[in-house]
Amino acid sequence: MTANTRPGAITALLFATTAWGSLFLIGKPVVAQLDPAWFTLLRYLLATALLAGLVHLAGDRPWAKLRRHALRHSLVGLAGYGLFSILVFHGLKLSQPSHGSVIMATMPFTTLGLRWALDGQRPPLRAVAGAALALTGVATVAHLFSQAGEVNGRMLLGDALTLAGTLGWVLYTRNAARLPDHSPLEYTALTAIAFLPWLALGTVGATLAGLVEPPSPALVLSLVPKLAYIALVPTVAAALAFNAGVRRLGAPMGTLFLNMVPVSVIAVRALLGEAPHANEIAGAALVGLGLALTVWTPRPLPARTTALGQAPCTR
Repeated sequence: MTANTRPGAITALLFATTAWGSLFLIGKPVVAQLDPAWFTLLRYLLATALLAGLVHLAGDRPWAKLRRHALRHSLVGLAGYGLFSILVFHGLKLSQPSHGSVIMATMPFTTLGLRWALDGQRPPLRAVAGAALALTGVATVAHLFSQAGEVNGRMLLGDALTLAGTLGWVLYTRNAARLPDHSPLEYTALTAIAFLPWLALGTVGATLAGLVEPPSPALVLSLVPKLAYIALVPTVAAALAFNAGVRRLGAPMGTLFLNMVPVSVIAVRALLGEAPHANEIAGAALVGLGLALTVWTPRPLPARTTALGQAPCTR
């Protein structure tokens, strides 16, 4: 079964979104020991090495495309990989994996807002209603509707950082449509290759300036198994699987599957013996309803027929 078939595409999308859910669960204990900037650098050092090999073998003149679009790829890579990962995992240090996964599921609605603001493409009313419903879900997960004394300011700051980080990924995905000559693999790999030197320079510079704490070699060595999983599965394999599923089923259906990210986090935590909280279940359900409302397209009404079974004359 491959992603070219409908069952294969559904399986690919489920794999991708479940893998992204696992990223929040595995990433939280990692960033508790490793600064998010160094976490991002080590994650993409491993992932980019694999992507470079894949695009060299399967790409269509990828290095010529990299030279032609080097500046663009660097900028969108910094937004989609650097800004997204660093802010999201700073947020994860302060908040909970379930919060980050639900906020990630709001990215389709952020995309709608940017298309309206930047491109003048006003979304349909059902999409606006879906966005409002999803944001209500995020607020429910984040306890924004609880009494003021119960609100955790540290957690709210973490959720705000995560939400800001998702803007980087939205900008990254918007740019993909402007490069129709790039396959999903080429776009994923070449933007990672172009941005990695800038990420390394920024991380080392921030470390030398005392803004970021460097990891010890012993710490990095102890985290190699988790970093390898994060680089291979949620970073490389999940992105390729998601792109393959979207190509077969279309972007609206792929967007709907993002709802599985918070669901997978809640499910895995339950399997590990940590029962989900009522606000997390309610918030994930609201996000799911908002996604469904956004991607749902009503079928056109059938043409009225006469008693003889013919469409009425409109002249």
